[in-house]
Amino acid sequence: MTRQQYNAVIIGGGAAGLSAAVALGRARRSVLVVDAGEPRNAPASHMHGFLSRDGMNPAELLRVGRLEAEGYGVEVHRGHALSVSPGSPGCTGFTVELAERPPVRARRVLLATGLRDDLPDIPGLAERWGKDALHCPYCHGWEVRDERIAVIGTSHMAAHHALLWRQWTPNLTFIAHSATPDAEQSAQLAARGISVVHAQVAGLDVRGDRLTGLHLHNGATLPFDAVTVGARFHPVLPRIDGLAPVDHMSGMGTHVPVDAMGRTAVPGIWAAGNLANPMANVIAAAAEGSLAAHMLNMDLITEDTDLAVRAAS
Repeated sequence: MTRQQYNAVIIGGGAAGLSAAVALGRARRSVLVVDAGEPRNAPASHMHGFLSRDGMNPAELLRVGRLEAEGYGVEVHRGHALSVSPGSPGCTGFTVELAERPPVRARRVLLATGLRDDLPDIPGLAERWGKDALHCPYCHGWEVRDERIAVIGTSHMAAHHALLWRQWTPNLTFIAHSATPDAEQSAQLAARGISVVHAQVAGLDVRGDRLTGLHLHNGATLPFDAVTVGARFHPVLPRIDGLAPVDHMSGMGTHVPVDAMGRTAVPGIWAAGNLANPMANVIAAAAEGSLAAHMLNMDLITEDTDLAVRAAS
């Protein structure tokens, strides 16, 4: 029979969620992972910066991770979590409502649902996202090193983004689009040899399955091998009373704030990965999931100990 009560329900089956699941499974906890199968990095065919797994397909990492978690008794449910609500009066823990099966009970909940990237409305951008339309130089910079790269300015962070990408190529152009650099930023870009084009992007020029440049509203087409642009991000969350996303320090979106141990503002609920730290790459998200799981397990141990002391007195 399908189990209905767990020590922990982990919502999100990416690197953070599965890393947490392995840690809790090894701690001999009953664990359910609810995995909607919608990871943030799904468009990418390779991931980088993960020690010993450089260049691995992200989907393969998750496939192997699910097998590892299941090897420690973790149950993985492929589906969506709709809501997390406190237990009935006199009961501890939470009820997790699922779209594809009856609700389950959890003593603790760990959220690892990640973020959704909202791309600028530029024709062709979404189709090339994660291929040659990029956002993170640490994830993709090496693969496009020394190539002709355009930074499309869409926010106040765009000039900073250009200075960062300059580390990987001297062939960098800043397309102002909707973010004209101020005097200080212009001086910084010029000092680093980054040319600035004051025009709006009309769309991507794609030949076959390869980006070849950008079409501008002024009628020009400029040749590029890759483009980079910042996306606004927002948490992917089930309904949870008392859990409110806040603005991220970058100004580029919102996230769920946590303390150093991964605890959210709602007692009994943890969060890890991009949901809590939008800047985390795959290996950092996995580490944060593991840490949050350790702290969640310690919280359960404390509760179990208190109950045992009361029962013995």
